[in-house]
Amino acid sequence: MSKLKHLLEKSLFGVCSYLGQKMGIASARVRLYFIYLSFVALGSPVIFYLFVAFWLNVKKYIKKNKNLTWE
Repeated sequence: MSKLKHLLEKSLFGVCSYLGQKMGIASARVRLYFIYLSFVALGSPVIFYLFVAFWLNVKKYIKKNKNLTWE
């Protein structure tokens, strides 16, 4: 079950896990907050989620290329 959860989190950009690590709270709680805020704010947190997912992918890409140039 743990492997399945890790696979799903990784394939869904890992935004909730990243935010949970940075804020020091469980990623499940961050997911719940996203769901609740999406209902209350009529979906605007989804735009924030997609922005953070894009930012994390760009950050990973830059780190990957930076490591290759210094080797």
